[in-house]
Amino acid sequence: MKIVIIGSVAAGTSVAAKARRNDETAEIVVYEEGHDISYSVCGMPYFLGGEVDTVDELIPRDAKWFKKRFEFDIHTNHRVTAVHPEVKEIEVFHKETGNTKTEAYHKLILATGSYSLTPPPFNQGTFDNVFHVKTMDNTKKIDQYMQNNEVKHAAIIGSGFIGLEMAEQFTQKGIKVSIIELADRVFPKIDADMSYHLQEKLKENEVDLYLGDKVETLEGNQKVTQLHTTNGKDIPVDLVILAVGVKPNTSLAEAAGIKLGDTGAISVNTVMQTSEKDIYAVGDVAESYHLITGKPTYHPLGSTANKMGRIVGDHLTGGSLSFKGTLGTGIFRLFDLTVGYTGLSYSEAQKAGFDPIAIHNIKPAHATYIGGKNLLIKGVADKETGRVLGAQIVGPEGVDKRIDVLATAITFKANAEDLFHLDLAYAPPFSTTKDPVHYTGMVLENARHELPVITPEELLTHLKEQKPIQIVDVRSKSAYEKAHVEQAMHLSMPELRKGIEVLDKNLPTVVYCNKGVTSNTAQNVLLNVGFKTVYVLSGGHTNYQYYKKSLRKGS
Repeated sequence: MKIVIIGSVAAGTSVAAKARRNDETAEIVVYEEGHDISYSVCGMPYFLGGEVDTVDELIPRDAKWFKKRFEFDIHTNHRVTAVHPEVKEIEVFHKETGNTKTEAYHKLILATGSYSLTPPPFNQGTFDNVFHVKTMDNTKKIDQYMQNNEVKHAAIIGSGFIGLEMAEQFTQKGIKVSIIELADRVFPKIDADMSYHLQEKLKENEVDLYLGDKVETLEGNQKVTQLHTTNGKDIPVDLVILAVGVKPNTSLAEAAGIKLGDTGAISVNTVMQTSEKDIYAVGDVAESYHLITGKPTYHPLGSTANKMGRIVGDHLTGGSLSFKGTLGTGIFRLFDLTVGYTGLSYSEAQKAGFDPIAIHNIKPAHATYIGGKNLLIKGVADKETGRVLGAQIVGPEGVDKRIDVLATAITFKANAEDLFHLDLAYAPPFSTTKDPVHYTGMVLENARHELPVITPEELLTHLKEQKPIQIVDVRSKSAYEKAHVEQAMHLSMPELRKGIEVLDKNLPTVVYCNKGVTSNTAQNVLLNVGFKTVYVLSGGHTNYQYYKKSLRKGS
């Protein structure tokens, strides 16, 4: 059997390595258009920022290493120009010699990846100081440019993973950074009330934000010197990073008549087989499907690409691995803040046909008496079944541990109650006696039944629409006087039982404290004495104020 692979970054080399581990007799050939192979795209911002000393550290293996370890050939600087499924051949152009040849295959794997988008007006010319951060060649050119030119101001177009990581790294190098984002919030993948914390962290580090805006025109010829935005902002620049997203590189597949999916990536089955039975697609060029909804999704990430590659290499050599889907889990660092997410957001859950509930949980990552700092967890579950559907977390520590626990739980279809019963590791330097994951499960499960929550967004809607409601602040008098929810009366927790007569048992009631724990006690008290409907304000007054601030647009 002859296996031919097009592409050798993450997915392509994973196919080849797994196939060789399973089968010593297979002929394996890899073609790569670029010079470098198997490099870390995700590590590029950290080299440009100086956290990684040399670019070579991002290229741990070359073609000779794979030849020596696995006995297969990787041909770099070779561009595959056509695929002919009817005769099982590809056409290959050698960039260095200019020669073209045909290569036969029994099984063909498309690992052609994705390419960075170039938005207008940057697509109207070529500029020496405008870059993507996608390939090793991009990274080397940015590094060279920064060494040869004084860069004081950098503009980043887009605020996804790469955009925010580059903002962090440039800022730490002393470069003034401006982010221009078309959406009305930073990192629009997560909810606005969680994105707010990223926006605040960027402002804290003196990054200028232009939200709900885009670059309209440019100044400069060979180099861009100033950006003019739709909202009338003028931004001086010495360097521009384009980070508005990627698109699957499907040109070879389309020309060969291979079916694309609804996402625009190549449609594949659970063993990554395309509409042509002897052609497979892996990595950023391929669709995946969502573990919860079962619907096609596009999630271009190195970890997913490696997984897909291993599955195909196993399948081609008689193995039983298959792709189980993705939750779209992600994580990144933004200065001293970590952001993690997995599964469905509240709105995504609604669109998928669930009746979701969302709660906010503010808890320390470990014991506060040895310096534990708060995490903010937003959890989503299905009200009817209790199935955990998703989570988003921001905080200075412990985010990675919790998002991975929650992703694992969601993968195995855990219910909210199951989270409470998880036997998680505890010691004061690492957790609290009830871990934030436990609390998330407890609050979600309570909210499904007789102890409902109301989100800040829902409460503000009630107030705006002037619906009958009574709001009770059960914090201390001094905290209430400092700031409180509109129309809230004050009855501290110790006073609540004695002051119940001033409240109307038949009126929908919202109770809140700082973060939600004390108000849960207050909720039980009121329900036990006959109140009909009592809500806890999700995340307490702290989260309510976060949400109100998140409604402010722009910078």
